[in-house]
Amino acid sequence: MGIRIVKEGFPFIGAALVVTLLVGAGIGRYWAIPPAVLTLFFIFFFRSPARVVPTDPDVIVSPADGRVMAVEIATEELFMGEPCRKVTIFLSVFDVHVNRTPIAGEIKFRQYTVGGFRPAYQKTVGFENERHTIALVNERLTVVVTQIAGILARRIVSWKKLGDHLEKGELYGMIKFGSCTEVFLPQSVEVCVRKGDKVVGGETVIGRIRNE
Repeated sequence: MGIRIVKEGFPFIGAALVVTLLVGAGIGRYWAIPPAVLTLFFIFFFRSPARVVPTDPDVIVSPADGRVMAVEIATEELFMGEPCRKVTIFLSVFDVHVNRTPIAGEIKFRQYTVGGFRPAYQKTVGFENERHTIALVNERLTVVVTQIAGILARRIVSWKKLGDHLEKGELYGMIKFGSCTEVFLPQSVEVCVRKGDKVVGGETVIGRIRNE
């Protein structure tokens, strides 16, 4: 167990630390407090805690830390092309921002879309904001996950490519500084969360495959 810092955080942490040292040496230690706090914030933001991923093959886990904004029926148009159960998760600036795969599977579809930076809690962000979508497919089901940038976010990071096979709960990317994540599940899946629930990426069960 433990917490590591993802590599995307090192430039931010390093720059803030240098400013802290220069200000402390050149102006005074009290003036160095604000950049020191910023350094600690970057360390906090770019953290990637270890997670215990459920081994039950029937469960789908949350791809992100945050709070469930909505659970609804919506058509997934990019890959599945059918009505699905959509779970939308809002990530505040204080949540862990790395993303994890909700199921084990192969990345069969991947699309990055340039867009705006509206607040991540607004309903239109899935259509208007910068976003990155992947479709994970295995022998039992397909799940589509979209990372959506928020008002503070300016870059979506992906560490995987089309055709990669990922395990459930595996890290695959992150969104910098505020965002939301949408998960599209087949209607045959039983959704296990509701609006307002707090979820933990890689651990919280958001859906279960119905065995008929």
